[in-house]
Amino acid sequence: MKDKIIYNYFLLLFSLIPISILAGSGFSVSNILLIDLSFLIYMFYLKDFSFLKHESIKYLLIFYLYLIFNSFISIDSEQGVLRNFGFIRVIIFFIALNFFFNQKSFLEKTLIIWSLIFLVVVFDIFFERFNGTNLLGYPKESTVYLAKRIVSFFRDEPIVGGFVNAFYLILIGFLLNKFGPKKSKYILILSMVFFISILITGERSNTLRAGLGILLFFIFYKDFNLRHKLISLITMVLLLFILIINSEFLKGRFIVQFKQAITNDGLYLRIYKSGFEVFKNYPLFGVGNKNYRVETCKNTNNKSIKTQKKYKCTTHPHQIYLEFLSEHGLLGSLIMFFLLYKLIFSKIKSVIRSDNYLQLGSFIYLILVFLPIIPSGAFFNDYMITLFIINLSIFYASNLNLNIFHNDIKNNHN
Repeated sequence: MKDKIIYNYFLLLFSLIPISILAGSGFSVSNILLIDLSFLIYMFYLKDFSFLKHESIKYLLIFYLYLIFNSFISIDSEQGVLRNFGFIRVIIFFIALNFFFNQKSFLEKTLIIWSLIFLVVVFDIFFERFNGTNLLGYPKESTVYLAKRIVSFFRDEPIVGGFVNAFYLILIGFLLNKFGPKKSKYILILSMVFFISILITGERSNTLRAGLGILLFFIFYKDFNLRHKLISLITMVLLLFILIINSEFLKGRFIVQFKQAITNDGLYLRIYKSGFEVFKNYPLFGVGNKNYRVETCKNTNNKSIKTQKKYKCTTHPHQIYLEFLSEHGLLGSLIMFFLLYKLIFSKIKSVIRSDNYLQLGSFIYLILVFLPIIPSGAFFNDYMITLFIINLSIFYASNLNLNIFHNDIKNNHN
């Protein structure tokens, strides 16, 4: 009876993750902290800390120690201290998800609930595109600056495309694992619907990542022959072309505004140059996590006129490599990329060889986070790091060879 209560309690908390993200960063962080605290209490009750010996945990802890060190060398340590010290929450979440997703019934029930929530969000995106507001009446008049961008349940932030992009390959992989090749054609059609939902949000970077993601996914999908893969690719390209050409909004977002963005006067190019300028001024360890805004916005009186002209005052450089270089410098970036390589990229052979499409979906999302040149959100902010750690956790948890608890939970618990 006690085990059933614990099981259902954690099932509820994990099931609420997508809803908490939609509700805002405060809700998602609170939900993860509640999972973390409850899990730690449960581990003390079980007296089981064998997971600390796992290679992935050691790498994550080294990552955490580096971030703490980064706090002390930042130009304004108060700015990034909560973000750096708070990174421990994603490590505990990673451990907790591995523990519970190692139980097959828990994994399936959670992902079924996530799928239902996800389908509501996708429907809401289409509803808002055709009706001007979503099911709850967003966006309000105060958000007209969004210029037809889709906000869905995020109310006043056009980031729903990133949300869909973070979950759709996980859920496609889960459905393929569950139903097999007999339903693969229907699942392919569903994946196209998910891709179109990202496209019509007008989020260029997430559309590009989603397009590459679905392309890579079905390249490595073993139950499709070359003919099926070519037909899928041609269909997706034609669909993309038709939708963009026949929509003034999409044509403006993906053709007109894209051309403007990459010109000498383009906003992103100016931000990129600013990020590189910050790196040049702090080449070893950067200005510190969350300190890019301090360097480019708050201390202009202490800088030369030449430096001020090269800086663009923004919250972050909008590109992950420039973010790492400007806020962590060359040495800090090398440390983090080495650890990320050991955690993710070193596993590529085992991912390709396996038929685990749930793991494949999360892996593709993770590698596309590090796509060069393409604009990106701030890696360590609450929204981005939550989506990243969900995929990293599932990447490990869904594979018995990587799951940090696979030797500890017996088959009769599955």
